[in-house]
Amino acid sequence: MTVSLEVAEGVGTLRLDRPPMNALDIATQDRLKELAEEAAGREDVRAVVVYGGEKVFAAGADIKEMQAMDHTAMVLRARALQDSFTAVARIPKPVVAAVTGYALGGGCELALCADYRIAGENAKLGQPEILLGLIPGAGGTQRLARLVGPSKAKDLIFTGRMVKADEAREIGLVDRVVPAEEVYTQAHAWAAKLAQGPALALRAAKESIDAGLEADLDTGLTIERNWFAGLFATEDRERGMRSFVEEGPGKAKFL
Repeated sequence: MTVSLEVAEGVGTLRLDRPPMNALDIATQDRLKELAEEAAGREDVRAVVVYGGEKVFAAGADIKEMQAMDHTAMVLRARALQDSFTAVARIPKPVVAAVTGYALGGGCELALCADYRIAGENAKLGQPEILLGLIPGAGGTQRLARLVGPSKAKDLIFTGRMVKADEAREIGLVDRVVPAEEVYTQAHAWAAKLAQGPALALRAAKESIDAGLEADLDTGLTIERNWFAGLFATEDRERGMRSFVEEGPGKAKFL
């Protein structure tokens, strides 16, 4: 399989494995969606790492496959393409992208679907679709602009240029840069720490932020208020407050 899901310590790793460059062909996109939805529903998966291996995250779509498609074929496929990435973005648990080597085109768009991005010093990211006479079609025009702002997004998308890890961090495209050999270890550690946290509260925080960004402030505050009040019905809230009162802050165990 070109994508696998492995679970350890409450962390599910969505591993791309389509040598040599993890090109995201249709079969890989469909498999990604299937496993993202599985990770979303599994109780033993409390956080997720998206990883392409030690050498490359994903170098983009399968251009040879796309070249053979005409307008009608892409009209029929474009929604499924976006849906495969959106399935990752909508995993209701913390998701971190562990980026090594190239994350270009669809690879960059996949990284954008994570909540947090850890990149190796060897990482290069970009949206080069303009060089093919296209624009990003798997969420890049939308998620990139929301993450780094419209001006920086337009620079990357208009020029199709790649940015190295340090510049990616400077513009907010990635959150942390580490030696390439430490990318997966640090990403798994980030996810494993959050996997020990209160699952419903983490879900509430993620949905409140993501949904709120798509709405006006009043609607966002309503989303937050409803989740905040709803969490008072959870066992995790009882456990967390009891631990705070009896033992002090930061000592509650939620598993």
